[in-house]
Amino acid sequence: MERDENKQISGSLKTDMGYLNQVLDVEKNFDVICRTICFGGREACMYLVDGFCKDELVQKLLQYLMDMKPEDMPEDMHGISKQFIPYVEVDVEGRFEVIINSLLSGMFVLLVDGYEKALLIDSRTYPARNVEEPEKDKVLRGSKDGFVETIVFNTALIRRRIRSTDLHMEMMNAGESSKTDIVLCYMRGRADEDFLEAIRRKIKSIRVDSLTMNQESLAECLYQRRWYNPFPKFKYTERPDTAAAQVLEGNIVILVDNSPSAMILPTTIFDVVEEADDYYFPPITGTYLRIARFLITLFTYFMTPTFLLLMNHVEWVSEAFSFIMLKEEPNIPLIWQFLILELAIDGLKLAAVNTPNMLSTPLSVMAALVLGEFSVNSGWFSAEVMLYMAFVAIANYTQQNYELGYALKFLRIINLLLTQLFGLWGYIAGIAVAVLAVCSNRTVSKSSYIYPLVPFDGKNLKNRLIRRRLPGAVKKQNK
Repeated sequence: MERDENKQISGSLKTDMGYLNQVLDVEKNFDVICRTICFGGREACMYLVDGFCKDELVQKLLQYLMDMKPEDMPEDMHGISKQFIPYVEVDVEGRFEVIINSLLSGMFVLLVDGYEKALLIDSRTYPARNVEEPEKDKVLRGSKDGFVETIVFNTALIRRRIRSTDLHMEMMNAGESSKTDIVLCYMRGRADEDFLEAIRRKIKSIRVDSLTMNQESLAECLYQRRWYNPFPKFKYTERPDTAAAQVLEGNIVILVDNSPSAMILPTTIFDVVEEADDYYFPPITGTYLRIARFLITLFTYFMTPTFLLLMNHVEWVSEAFSFIMLKEEPNIPLIWQFLILELAIDGLKLAAVNTPNMLSTPLSVMAALVLGEFSVNSGWFSAEVMLYMAFVAIANYTQQNYELGYALKFLRIINLLLTQLFGLWGYIAGIAVAVLAVCSNRTVSKSSYIYPLVPFDGKNLKNRLIRRRLPGAVKKQNK
């Protein structure tokens, strides 16, 4: 039976129960519980989804209601909620559309014969794992908590760090079937109001059946232009301290239910490579870590195309750098070796993700022996090629953003192909393609992706490259 979005509670318990039982198909859905009770001389009915409600709380509320006498019954449902429900999160609603959505999200619904409103009690409890340090977004020093799949826990982790009345948590939802909860987290007075309103409009205008892949589905709905540009438009973090810091800086953080990470926007290339470890160490150490990460990230792009160019033009290699030359003539052209290893590295990543923990160590040893030493001895790959590709594979993990790593990978492959086909001019063209991809990209707010480099802001650029003392420490010293 299809829902009538405008249908209201009639006040006749039999009629209202009949409509709900048909819409919810109570007879077939074993986890949708419908129970008829009686209190205060009136017949009532409660609906709940098994596994979402706190059993002890529901039991106490029912015991309290069943002690009511007919002369104590108020005239309407508002009176019951104010006088006889000793609980905090209680609402009264008359529209079936809202009632059904609330029920399916885990609320306890109570209908009473003769009352044209329903009582919604938020007694939800979701299956959730413990708050622990994220596997990917780790730090050497700092807090060890991380986001989980329950959105209320995630908002609490941010609220715990920002005790300000300017912090706003705005609830929305998207998806015709999923009704996925989405929270806009921002600081009033610091976030760009025009950009915030634009994000609100985009979320409200989303017309999809469900956000199947949670954040990624939402991201594709929010940003639909230039899908072919591989550089990330959003920064994702599983760390509440990072999300709180971004909120305080005036950015907008989006939390999606069932997703253990936060989306940060707008995001520039400098935001993507910035990490929490930069701020958990003294300024000089944080600056070194930041610059080292920048340089190593660039090396992952330039390493293999440069080596291929030099091996195709060995006359350009000076005597001082002759040690980089191939010691043996390759059996397979270098370009094919690099392309095969680019694919093989991704194969190893996928295998590592799907390998059971108890087998990961022996299989890792086997992969190192077979794919490493034996592949060189058999003549498939040159030792120098294996060395440089090993550096690229490991160096990709110096920054935690997956999208940036694959963006550099795609551009590196393009550069390899152009270098093989057109030599030096192809190498230069590959670099030009990479620079164009970065510079032509735009953030979700349509601002420059490489700000403060373009438009140039020297002070901001200095702060991006050099980790300076935190403002709070400076103020404390000046007092």
